[in-house]
Amino acid sequence: MTVDLYGKIGPAGCRSVLLTAKAIGVKLNMITTIPLTDDVRNPEFLKMNPQKTIPVLNDNGLYINESRAIMQYLCNKYSPSDDQYYPKLPEKRAIVDARLNFELGTLQQRFEQAYFPVLFFGASTFPPDKMKKLEEALGYLEIYLENGYVAGNFLSIADFSVVATVSTILAAGQKIHQFPKVVDYLNRCRIQIVGYEEINQKGIDDFLARFKTKLDTAWSNWDMNSPTG
Repeated sequence: MTVDLYGKIGPAGCRSVLLTAKAIGVKLNMITTIPLTDDVRNPEFLKMNPQKTIPVLNDNGLYINESRAIMQYLCNKYSPSDDQYYPKLPEKRAIVDARLNFELGTLQQRFEQAYFPVLFFGASTFPPDKMKKLEEALGYLEIYLENGYVAGNFLSIADFSVVATVSTILAAGQKIHQFPKVVDYLNRCRIQIVGYEEINQKGIDDFLARFKTKLDTAWSNWDMNSPTG
């Protein structure tokens, strides 16, 4: 039975789903789908996801959007006896779910608020207030990593989601040296997560190929306008 994933390698949400599938041994048929194009406006896609966003999973006619919901579904259906990445114990699962929501509602949201004005809306540099809020979110992550991973002392699907986002933040030029646990965490995950290079790093490379010029200009303007610039 074919499980189709509509998306592309670049976005963090797509990468986190692909990392989850790789970890639990589920083969996904990637159907390249580009946001903001006719790929997401045709009737077939709108039937699956009227929000016109990626990724979208099609599992034999069951349509699921939202990357974190897809990750949870894949673990529940295709790895029901495996307790490693999405624990069955309610207390452990609750923390994994909480960190997934932290990544969605705080970490990713603040990255978008700080960087999207440059990436998509023509801003010449980053909004200082939003950059401070992003640093605050990274500070929260530093605290959550007290036991090595975001949900405790084990690698979970929450880590796949967080790593995809934080590695994008780092690639965008964000300084994270003041968060040593985050730096160490990224270095460890690069080695420990199966498929990191072929999935996550490939997505980062895609991101940089698309946005590096805008980011370089924005950081140059940021440095000139900073108190020490």
